[in-house]
This record gives sequence, C-alpha cells and structure tokens, in this order.
Amino acid sequence: MYSYLLPEFTVKRLEDRCIRCRVCERQCANQVHEYDGELDRLFTTEEACVGCQRCVVLCPTNALHVQPRTADYRPNCSWTRDKLQNLKKQAETGGVVLTGSGNDRPYRIYWDHLVLNASQVTNPSIDPLREPMELKTFLGKKPDTLQVTYDNDGLPRLESGLHPNVPISTPLVFSAMSLGAISYPAYKSLATAAREFGTLFNTGEGGLPAHMREEFGVSAIVQCASGRFGVDPEYLNSARIIEIKIGQGAKPGIGGHLPGEKVSADIARTRMIPQGTDALSPAPQHDIYSIEDLSMLIYALKETTNYEKPVSVKIAAVHNVAAIASGIVRAGADIVAIDGIRGGTGAAPLATRDNVGIPMELALAAVDKRLRDEGIRHKCSILAAGGIRCSTDAIKAIALGADAVYIGTAALVAMGCTLCHKCYTGKCNWGICTQNPYLTKRLNPEIATRKLVNLLKSWSHEIQELLGGMGINAIESLRGNRDHLRGVGLEAWELDVLGVKGAGE
Repeated sequence: MYSYLLPEFTVKRLEDRCIRCRVCERQCANQVHEYDGELDRLFTTEEACVGCQRCVVLCPTNALHVQPRTADYRPNCSWTRDKLQNLKKQAETGGVVLTGSGNDRPYRIYWDHLVLNASQVTNPSIDPLREPMELKTFLGKKPDTLQVTYDNDGLPRLESGLHPNVPISTPLVFSAMSLGAISYPAYKSLATAAREFGTLFNTGEGGLPAHMREEFGVSAIVQCASGRFGVDPEYLNSARIIEIKIGQGAKPGIGGHLPGEKVSADIARTRMIPQGTDALSPAPQHDIYSIEDLSMLIYALKETTNYEKPVSVKIAAVHNVAAIASGIVRAGADIVAIDGIRGGTGAAPLATRDNVGIPMELALAAVDKRLRDEGIRHKCSILAAGGIRCSTDAIKAIALGADAVYIGTAALVAMGCTLCHKCYTGKCNWGICTQNPYLTKRLNPEIATRKLVNLLKSWSHEIQELLGGMGINAIESLRGNRDHLRGVGLEAWELDVLGVKGAGE
C-alpha cells in the first residue's frame, strides 16, 4: 500500500563537503542513507528519518543537516499536522499509534510559572562554598514522637523504635528504567553512577540481574510490578527499597509490553520468562483491588525482608491522587512515588500518553496538603517524578512537598538521547533504548557513567547555590516550605491548588 504520510524531516547533504566516507550509512539503523557505487553518491530516504541527529553529529565534514520538514499541510487550527499524520497512520495500519519518551503537548509547565525567594538584608544568605550545606535526604517513614531517656552518666538514649530509612547524598534519584526497555550499557551506567554518587537507581519492572545484586543492590530500588518479573526473596533482599508499581505517568491504567525480539537470553533469565517471548504486564495488579489488598502486599514484602526495607508505592498522577496517596500511607507504605503526565516511557499509546493524567506539580501539591491536613505527612516520604528537567524544577518540587525527585529523561539525555520518541522501535541509534548488539556497543558505559555523575554533581551544586540564596543550609528545611515560592501568570484556582501566593503578595 502506498503511504500518503509526509516525511517528518528534511535531510540536506552538502555535496561539496561530502567525502563519501559512508559514516552516515553505517550509523543509521533506519536506513535513511544509501550509497550508490555506480554513481559514487549517497541518497537519502527522508520518510525513514526520525530526527535522532546521529548522522549529523558523526559526519566528519559537517555535510549533513536534518531539520523538521517545512513543506506541510494547509494550515488548520483544528486539523493540525499531528492529527492528520496520525489519522493516515491508522488508516494504513489499522493499529494503535505508539510513541516513546514523555508527553510533548503544549500543556502549561508550572515549573516555568513559579519563582524562588532570596534573602535580602534581614535574613542573610549563605555561601555554600564556605559554609556547610546539607543535601542528605532520608527516605522512609518517620516516628510520631521521639522518646529519650538518660543513663546514670547523663547520656541520652533513644527509646523510640525507628522505621528503616535510606540516606541518599542528594535528593536526586534515577527513575525506573528496566533492562529490556533500555540496553545493558545504559542500565549499568545508571547503576554505577548512583552507587558512585551515593544515591539510588530504580531497576524498573524488569528485575535486577543476579550478577549485579552484590555490587549494585546497595543503590537499587527494585520494583514489584503487575508482571512480577524476576521477583523472588533474593531479589527483594538485595535492594535498599522495594517499590510496588501501580501506575506510570506516561500511561496510567495501562500495563507494559516488551516485544519478544527484545527478550534476549540474559533478559529472559533476569525476568524469569522464556527467551524470545513477549513480556506482558497486566494493567492492574491482579491481587490488588482495594486498599486492604495493597496493605497485604506491603506487609508481605516487609515480612520477606524482615522489616528492614522501606516499601514504596508508585502511582500515576490522576484526578483523585490525593485520596489515593492517603490510602496508600494508611496501608503501611513508607514512600509514595507520584508520576506526572509528562513522565517518560519506552512505549505507550499516543492517545494515553498525551491525554491521561494530570501535571505532577498539581498532584504533588495536592498530595502534600492532604497528608498534612490529615496529620500523616511524617508517615511517608514523597518521591516526585514526571518532567523534572533541571535543578530548578527539582528544588521547586521539594518546596511543593517532595522529599526527593526521580529523574529519567534528563538522565537519558545526558547519555546521548535526542528525544526522537522512537524508543518502541528498538532502533535507537545512540545505543540506549535497544537490544541490538550492533547498536548497544555504541554506548560506552564508562563515558555514560561519568556524564551521569557530572549531571548529579552539577545539579547538586546548583541546588546548594539556590538554598544558600534563600538563607537555608539544609534541604529538609525547604521541604513543603511554599513561602519560598511565588506564582507568575497563574490563575487563582491554580495558585490555590499549588498552595502558593502570586508574585508581589
């Protein structure tokens, strides 16, 4: 069937610069470039281009330019280019339109409408280069009260029992990205960087390979998702935190699907499924249909790990997220992870990714307020995910009530991702979201690890600078402190949900 789809990108080749080295042909997994030996010329198939920029970056003579196609449909505010292209895809295939990465629709990004405070005159700022600045964060349930007694020598002794808490050196945690959705070099890079920097990485629902548990378990959050891939007592006890995955911001209410061609022998062994078979995760956890069912699973996991591991519950940010979070805390969870509508994914239906859920900023503010109003905020830590792009987004999330934030897409970009949104094809030219050995070897784990560590280091330094400017010397003093935020260009109902005042108030 002849396709009526317009190419998304235009590939321009400067013939006077091209030296026929054919690097572009070898580097493109989508077969955009093809060399004709008889004519001694390279030709392009623009319909196949996904705009990943791999050929542009590696062209030794800068002969290539890839840019969005300017020739378009007739302008129409209702029938936009995206709508027309997707209609044509469905007419040609009869299938659901898939996509990868996070929501790129022009919804309001609240981080860009929130500004931070700074100390002036009466409340002096702090120089983080010369004075102590504490970013250490403890994830887990905190006690209602502390009971202290004193021995005969006058030394204090803590009588209260403490729940397990996990300290991290910075309030930045790598999001759930499973082995299978991303390549082994990418997966190992995240694990290595987290261990080196003193923070955590999330294994995703694909499990933690047995040979990595001793070395990287100390930095791992392991997931117990609806497919239960790789879940056994050894897996659970190897980690620092156990996370029950209920939902995901990019596709609330939908399960997962890892195609069989991505299930290699190593991935099959880790997930405990036959090699080459599709790894299907049901939409719901079939043993959880109530808060009581969730509580049973939480305490089953705590029993399995001798009550030594905090248990987290991850949910998508949906309309009644505050009430759901309250139930989760009362069910016994130590951590609540909230994933907003801009959260990333390896594959999701386009209709779901772009239309289901709510922004994480609003969900986070609503959850923090609900838990405080009910007097149970101290009974859990909150991890915020879904659209954290930079250190200022992270610090604003903490001011809205988060204890720490998940970063996923930002970490992928640090490793080389260019957000082409084609993660689901398995043809990632940067070796990140693929299991093709020819492509995965393009990602050097040592270099990727160094870039991830540098990312954590630079964000942490920026957070310290911002804290110092506010006159705060410990990150916990900012948590939920919305007096340090003001809204710009927001409506009254938005300010009310966020719990912040307008600029100038």
